[in-house]
Amino acid sequence: MMILRSSPASPFGRKVKLAAKLLRLWDQIELVDADTTNPDDSLRQQNPLGKIPVLVLEGGEAIYDSAVIVQYLQDIAGGEALIPHERTARFAALRMEALADGIQEAALLQVYEMRMRGETERSTKWLTHQADKVTRGLAYLEAHWPGEGNGLGEVAVACALGYLDLRFEGKWRAAHPGLVGWLARFEARVPGYELTKLKS
Repeated sequence: MMILRSSPASPFGRKVKLAAKLLRLWDQIELVDADTTNPDDSLRQQNPLGKIPVLVLEGGEAIYDSAVIVQYLQDIAGGEALIPHERTARFAALRMEALADGIQEAALLQVYEMRMRGETERSTKWLTHQADKVTRGLAYLEAHWPGEGNGLGEVAVACALGYLDLRFEGKWRAAHPGLVGWLARFEARVPGYELTKLKS
């Protein structure tokens, strides 16, 4: 049994969970919560960066980060359910994943700035810098919708939007009606999206 170290609120962890469901590997994975702020959590031995998610294999080897874990899961599942073999399609999927991951990372950095620093210590310039990344990323996605399949690019974008719903009260929706419709269609055809819903 593989072990996935993550947290209920991690969009990167959700991407791995959703990938595992789509690849029919969910029953081979045990979920174990991790506390990235606790120096005594074994997470820091599994990933020196102390970041989640981490996939711990049966022999104890740890794989990270989410992009590498998803590629590992597809490798053991076989086929090309998430990542196509054909070069152009493969790099289109990986590029879409990178954009979605960048949106998630910029959103996370805003959350951490607000959570880890006192009100007088926070950098408005830094928060704006990260918020602008999210804004530009969403504008691109609104103009270039992800595909209508269940591949890696679509999974990553759906998880990014879900995180914005969780941490930013879904404010992205007002200015991005195309993406709102796209996400509704994704959720309708991928039951695992609701099953892996992020929780604070």
